[in-house]
Parts: sequence; C-alpha cells; structure tokens
Amino acid sequence: MPSKTEAETLSEVLDLAAAQFQVPRADLSGGDDFFAKLGIDSLKALEMLTRLENHFGVELPDYEMQGVSDFGTLADRIHARL
Repeated sequence: MPSKTEAETLSEVLDLAAAQFQVPRADLSGGDDFFAKLGIDSLKALEMLTRLENHFGVELPDYEMQGVSDFGTLADRIHARL
C-alpha cells in the first residue's frame, strides 16, 4: 500500500477534527489554530490527539506536541511517524 502524502494526512486530520467537534470541514485549514477554531481547551485537544493517534496508528510523544496548536504542524508530526 503506498504511503500517504502529507496533504492526505492533513486532510484526514481536518476531517476527523471536524467530525469530532461538529465543525463544518470547509471552515478548517492547515494554518488554523485548533484551540481557537474549534473552541476547545487542552483536555479536548488531548482527546482529539488520542483519537488521531488511534486513527493513524502512531504515538506522539508529549515533547513533540509542546507548542503545537495548528492543524498543519499536527499533521506534519503525525505524517513523520507513518
């Protein structure tokens, strides 16, 4: 099976976030701050991260996630572990 492109990974991240927080997918883009765009706190962000880790079958160490607050960087971190 060919590996995903970074764009495909980002698209899946955005799809999953939109579904989890009932936000229109068209309203989300890679440069968006997910805390602001989704109106979530750190606990909700952790829930989203856990769901993404399960979906992609990866584990993201806390040190890699510190300071990450936009979808594009989040997708990059996930993609690097695929």
